[in-house]
Amino acid sequence: MRKARVVLAVAGVLSVTGVALAAPPPWSNSRHSASGDYDYAPVTRVEPIVRQVRIETPRRECYDDVRYVDSNPPQAAGRTLLGGIIGGVIGHQIGHGHGNDFATVAGAAIGAGIGYNSAMRQYGTQTREETVERCDVRYDHEVEERIEGYRVTYEYNGREYTTRLPYDPGERIKVRVAVAPAE
Repeated sequence: MRKARVVLAVAGVLSVTGVALAAPPPWSNSRHSASGDYDYAPVTRVEPIVRQVRIETPRRECYDDVRYVDSNPPQAAGRTLLGGIIGGVIGHQIGHGHGNDFATVAGAAIGAGIGYNSAMRQYGTQTREETVERCDVRYDHEVEERIEGYRVTYEYNGREYTTRLPYDPGERIKVRVAVAPAE
């Protein structure tokens, strides 16, 4: 029983000593983890890293395009058709045999031309105004400043260090402390 108490007492002393050896010294504010030792260093300066970016914004711009279109009077179609029919009948009366078909077609074409010319002489060409909306895409250009990161200067163990971070760390920065034997 006495041996068991001694073994437990020695085990307790060793475990307390082991914890004491693994703990940081009282003057340090470092933290320990499985991947290494960490400490906090005061930040002395933070400078934003700014980049200028060109931004294009599309803008639709519309306007009215006015065109003048010549058109035939509505009576021209009727007179052309009537002239073609009359000419075709006269051509059919004049032609004989196989020439009859040719005379009919020729009479219809000549009659249509005469009817069209008659309508144009009487009524003339009509000009009308046609408005068409046209749209173009224009681009507005502007330059904008964006913060890409921060150049952070901090002091640790009497020395000054500079690093780049994607955020402003505030008054202190977490640093990894690595100890290696000197050669």
